[in-house]
Amino acid sequence: MMQTPRTPYQQRGTTLCLLLCCLTVLSACRTARSNASATEVAATGFVPKAPDYADPTMWITADDDPTGTGADVFYVVSTWEIDWTTDDGQTCHYADVWSPTHRQHMATEMNGVAAYMAPGNRFYAPFYRHTTIEAFETENEDTIRRRTRLPMADVCMAFDHFLRQRDPNRPLVLAGFSQGGMATIELLRHMSDETYSQLAAAYVMGYKVTPEDTATCRHIRPARGETDTGVTICYNTVKDVKYVKPIISLTCCGINPVNWRTDATPATLHDTITVTLSPQHHVLVVSGYDGSEYKPYKNLINVGDIHGCEPWLYSDCIRRNIAVRAREWRNSLPTKSLPTAPSERGGVQSK
Repeated sequence: MMQTPRTPYQQRGTTLCLLLCCLTVLSACRTARSNASATEVAATGFVPKAPDYADPTMWITADDDPTGTGADVFYVVSTWEIDWTTDDGQTCHYADVWSPTHRQHMATEMNGVAAYMAPGNRFYAPFYRHTTIEAFETENEDTIRRRTRLPMADVCMAFDHFLRQRDPNRPLVLAGFSQGGMATIELLRHMSDETYSQLAAAYVMGYKVTPEDTATCRHIRPARGETDTGVTICYNTVKDVKYVKPIISLTCCGINPVNWRTDATPATLHDTITVTLSPQHHVLVVSGYDGSEYKPYKNLINVGDIHGCEPWLYSDCIRRNIAVRAREWRNSLPTKSLPTAPSERGGVQSK
C-alpha cells in the first residue's frame, strides 16, 4: 500500500537519505539475467533482463480520481543504484527491475511522490533499468549519453504501454526527477503530436533543458506562468549560482514553482525560505534553508546545490499546480469528454 507520509521534512529527509545510502552500498542482488546480445554485453558489461510492462510488478500505480476530473500522471524515478557485479564477476551499470531489492529502492521515491501527485489523479510510475550513478560521476556527456540509451528506451516502452491503456480524453502530466527528468525530456521527443495535444504539463525536476533540446524538439515549450498548458516546467535548486552543476543543472530555461515567475521576483516558501529565480542561470537560489538533510555525495550532488530536495521541497506547489494545469487543459478543450472508467491498474503496488 502507498505509505502515508509523515511531516513534509521527515518525508523528504528520510527518502533522500535512503537514496544516498543506496548509492554508497552495493546492491544485495546479484541475479544474473540478460536479454542483451553478446556484442552488447561485451561493450557495456552485464545487461539485466528487460522489463515486461504488461506485468503489474513493473509498476507502482494509484487511482485516486473518483470523479474522473483529474489527470493521468506518468512519473519517472531518479537514480538509485551504483555499479554492481554478478556472481560470475560481471560489472553491471544498470538497475535490475526483476530484483526485489532494486524495486524496493525505487519504490521509496515513487511512493513518496505518489503521496502528493496521486490525490485527485491517476498515477503511474514504471520501474526501469536506470543507469547507475557512476555514469554521472564521470561528468562526461558522451558517457552519460551512451549509458542512458538503455534506460531511455525502457521508459519509452513503458510510456507506449501506458498510452495504450489510458483514455486520451484526460489531461496528461509527465514528471521526473534527476535521471527521471532526463527521461521526461526524452518522452517529449518520443511522443507523437497527437499525444502532445493531450499534455497539460511536463515537470523536469532537478535536471536541465539544453538549447539543443529546445531546438530539436518542438514539444518542449518552456512554461511562462502558472496556468499555461502543453509546457515544460524546469527547475534546479542551489545555494548560489556558482554551484550550478553542468551535467545536471546548466539549463536554458527555468521557472520558480513557488510564484510561477520567470523573473527575479522572490517568493516565500513555508514562511521562512526565500526562493528566487536567477534569470541569467535559470536556477532557483534559496536562502533560509540549508538542505542539510541531503548529505553530499562525493563531489557530485548536494555540494552547494541542493539536488536532493527537488521532488520534496516544492511538493505542495507542484501538487496544486498539477490540478491547475489539468483544469486549464480541460477548459481549453470544452468538447473533450470526461473519462468513462478508471484505469485497469487501480490501487498501489510497492513490490
